Amino acid sequence: MPGEKKFGTSLFGFNKSDVNAYIEKIIHEFDQRLKEKDDEISNLKLQIREMKARFETAANESETLAREKERIASALITAQEKAESMLEEAKSKAEQEKIRLDAALEAEREKIIDIKHDIKMMKSQVVEALARYQDSLNEAEIFIENKEQEYYKEDGQESQ
Repeated sequence: MPGEKKFGTSLFGFNKSDVNAYIEKIIHEFDQRLKEKDDEISNLKLQIREMKARFETAANESETLAREKERIASALITAQEKAESMLEEAKSKAEQEKIRLDAALEAEREKIIDIKHDIKMMKSQVVEALARYQDSLNEAEIFIENKEQEYYKEDGQESQ
C-alpha cells in the first residue's frame, strides 16, 4: 500500500527509535498542518470580521438610502398633490374669470346696442329738427319775399 511506513524490526517487535522518529515526524507534520489551519482560520476570521463590517456598513447605507427614498417619495407625493391642488384651483379661478369676463362682454355688447339705438334716435331727431328748421327757413323766406313784394307794391303805388 502506498504511504505505508515500514519499520525495522528488533527483538520483541519494531525498532523503537524508528517508531519514535516516525511519530515525531507525524507530530511535527500534524503541528505544521495545524499551524497552517490555525493561520487559515485566523485569516478566515479576519475576512469574516471585514465582511461583517462591510455588511453592517452596507446595511446602514441601505437603511439610510431606504429612509431617504421614503422621504423623497413622500416629498414627491406631497408635491404632486400640491401641484394637482394648485392646478384645480387655477382651473376654477380661470373658469370664474371666464364667466366674469363673458358677463362683462355681454354687458358691453348691450351698452353698444343701446348706444347705437341712442345714436339712431338722435340722428332721426336731428334730421327731424333740421327738416323743421328747413321748413321754418323756407316759410321765413316765403314770408320775407311776400313782405318784399308787398313793400314793392306799396312803394310802386306811392310813387305813381
